[in-house]
Amino acid sequence: MTQSRVQFVLFDGFDPLDVIAPFEVLTAGSDLLGGAFAVELVSASGPGVVRSGNPQITLTATATLDPETPGYVVVPGAVGPVHGDPDAGDETIPVLLGRFASSAAMPLIRRALDNPDITVAAFCGGSLALAMAGLLEGRTATTHLLGIDLLDATGVNVVRARVVDDGNLISGGGVTSGLDVALYLLERDFGSQTAHAVEELFEYERRGTTWKTTGQPAV
Repeated sequence: MTQSRVQFVLFDGFDPLDVIAPFEVLTAGSDLLGGAFAVELVSASGPGVVRSGNPQITLTATATLDPETPGYVVVPGAVGPVHGDPDAGDETIPVLLGRFASSAAMPLIRRALDNPDITVAAFCGGSLALAMAGLLEGRTATTHLLGIDLLDATGVNVVRARVVDDGNLISGGGVTSGLDVALYLLERDFGSQTAHAVEELFEYERRGTTWKTTGQPAV
């Protein structure tokens, strides 16, 4: 039987906070569950060093993104200057996300979204990159406050919430929302006791509202 996997998708310019924090949360959750799933760093091009948006930080992908293996595909945002001149070579966050949106990772993530055995989790600019690639039209999602208008312009049903659960698509808004999304995944799929144990271990309490597409709509 294939072991469930959590695949963190690295790309040039990724935000290391979007990767390292939820990586540790989900690793701790797996340990508490007796190794329920494998947590790993992947990229569309396979194993190798990937530079983050912080020039002093790189991470190493150990495998190629696989849209067929059950589990989670986790998509971080980017880090860099918000403003700048792309024509002058400034690698602003919009430039990095746009480059990621047109990369070889997106067809693989599209296949992951079509796989009923995979949940795609994206936070901060990660969900915006998916939307820029045309993967989220008609879906419900959130992103960083600075990207909300652009997310709305791509045909996404935008909700300003900390975590948005749209079935096999979970999104988070804000730079540190990866922590909240990771803990929510543990609670949703493995129970509140596991999520609470990890919260206790990290001495971190989840923030904000989790919005779900199910339930009674507001009037």
